[in-house]
Amino acid sequence: MADVTTPYATGTPCWVDLMAQDQQAALDFYRDLLGWQGTVGPAEFGGYAVCELLGKPVAGIGPAMAPEGMPEPPTVWTSYLATTDAQATQDQIVAAGGTLLVPVMDIGTLGRMLVAADPQGAVFGVWQPGDFFGAGVVNEPGALIWNELHTTDVEAAAAFYGDAFGIDIVPADGVDSYGELHVGDRTVGGATLLANDPPNTPPHWLTYFAVDDVDSTVDALVKRGGTVLAPPFDMVAGRMTVVADPQGAPFALIKPRPRG
Repeated sequence: MADVTTPYATGTPCWVDLMAQDQQAALDFYRDLLGWQGTVGPAEFGGYAVCELLGKPVAGIGPAMAPEGMPEPPTVWTSYLATTDAQATQDQIVAAGGTLLVPVMDIGTLGRMLVAADPQGAVFGVWQPGDFFGAGVVNEPGALIWNELHTTDVEAAAAFYGDAFGIDIVPADGVDSYGELHVGDRTVGGATLLANDPPNTPPHWLTYFAVDDVDSTVDALVKRGGTVLAPPFDMVAGRMTVVADPQGAPFALIKPRPRG
């Protein structure tokens, strides 16, 4: 198992979470599909549940709550990028042309967070660790394995995420119109043109979870009320699919090709 035991470098996707209209139904769905264990959390944190895989934190699921006078938020997975200073990163996001959606706030002693949108409209979170640094297991079946930016302008996105986080977006070897997100000498995610998505899809970050068998997991998802958005297919990184949970949150599933 790929355990993570130290904080993530600035700019690295470190956590994903889902705000669901029916939190318990979401907890049940992902427990059955990916093997997560999670229960409704304490009231002081709005009932937010930290789901675990074999005892390690893997993702968050909370109840969808709208600020007074605001519409309910969409049911989507949000990718969080790590930082060592949330306030400084917030300032950099705004200076680089991003839009602040939820200003920096303390989450007890766990850390600090904010939510923003890049200039093309893709929403993401930022996490500054305190007692909690993010996903404790990645790149294993049932866990987060990839975070992918879908944007109308990869070049403009590269400038924004470079200014705000120090992320480089460089062309991927052997894959047309696809970029890799680099933090230092590590590849931490991907970027692709929104033109490859269905019409009217807004810019977004897509969350990928690893599985042992894509096709059988899709069968299980459909039986539990999920929807297939892109049927399983083989690609350079492995076999994958794009799906949505019963409440409409899109995500991807992938069985990566063996390395070597």
